[in-house]
Amino acid sequence: MTEPQLEHSIFGAEEPDPHHSRRHRPRRPKPKRGRRLLVLLLAVAIVGGAVFAAYSVLRPLVTELTASNDYTGPGAGQVQVTVNDGDSGRSIGVSLEKADVVKSSKAFLDAAAEDPRSASIQPGTYTLKKQMAARDALAVLVNPKNRTVPRVTVPEGLWLSEILATLSKSTGIPVAEYQAAAKDTAALGLPASAKGNLEGYLFPATYEFPAKSTAGEQLKTMVQKTVAELTKAGVAEEDMERTMIVASVVEGEVNGDADRAKVARVIENRLAQKSGPTKGFLQMDSTVHYAVKKRGKAGTTDADRASASPYNTYRHQGLPPGPINSPGAESIAAAASPENGPWLFFVTVNPATGETRFATTPGEHQANVNLFNKWCRDNPGKC
Repeated sequence: MTEPQLEHSIFGAEEPDPHHSRRHRPRRPKPKRGRRLLVLLLAVAIVGGAVFAAYSVLRPLVTELTASNDYTGPGAGQVQVTVNDGDSGRSIGVSLEKADVVKSSKAFLDAAAEDPRSASIQPGTYTLKKQMAARDALAVLVNPKNRTVPRVTVPEGLWLSEILATLSKSTGIPVAEYQAAAKDTAALGLPASAKGNLEGYLFPATYEFPAKSTAGEQLKTMVQKTVAELTKAGVAEEDMERTMIVASVVEGEVNGDADRAKVARVIENRLAQKSGPTKGFLQMDSTVHYAVKKRGKAGTTDADRASASPYNTYRHQGLPPGPINSPGAESIAAAASPENGPWLFFVTVNPATGETRFATTPGEHQANVNLFNKWCRDNPGKC
């Protein structure tokens, strides 16, 4: 009998292991290498795109952070920049940046922080170049020689009309604007005792007004200086107008400072007289000059003294109704504190030198007048 033969599996001749199905399950085929490479390339592409996008967005910021905020060159062309009174370093820097003088206000502030002279920058208009290094721009501003300001000198003894014309000529502001501003005396700070009359209160001095100041602002500055001088002299507000009238007469009559307080005393002595040689008449030529608006000659004519103007102190007793000019500090101080003395008369015997002689009697005074008349004869056309 033939022995039974072993059955063969489809995979071989061996008899299948009853546990074979658990220990030898078919394995999944491994991913192909090309597929892995494709995934890797896609990942690289995504990351690269993100980096490029981020770079595109951040590039301007990076450039700004790494670029210099200052120009390096000396600049070119010309541009004017105005530094106003009270401007801070930051304000100046902003003005320079807007004018393209410096690349950034920060560059100017950094330069100013390193230079102690920056604290001495004065108001005015400066001519600079465009696209300058901040340090070079600062060097221009700290040098007073580079500063241009509207400067005007108002001499003592001018009338209001003359002062407004002087201001206009120096600043370029039309006289009409000054005249309009002069009408609003309350805004100018005029003392109440002046009763709206600005004559005399524009203090004579040299002014450097801010470049953009208005006519009203300039006049207010001048009035404030006059009030300051009155206050310094100890004059109460209610007495300011009278003091200014006396001071203006002193200013109109005197050339030398040494005689001002004596002339002020003559004025007070004459006003106090109810009888006697003067009877309360000042008889001052300066008041007549104001009445007839005459300049350039010493003394007065018979026609001048015949004027009906209330400022003609030959015809009207007492003080004139208002100041006849703008007096300086010395005349204000003299009017506030006249020198003690009995004088009733004075005359400038030499208008060229200002020599003035004082007298207490008409006879003494006439002798001095004779000296004045002799000077007039020796200097024809000047009296």
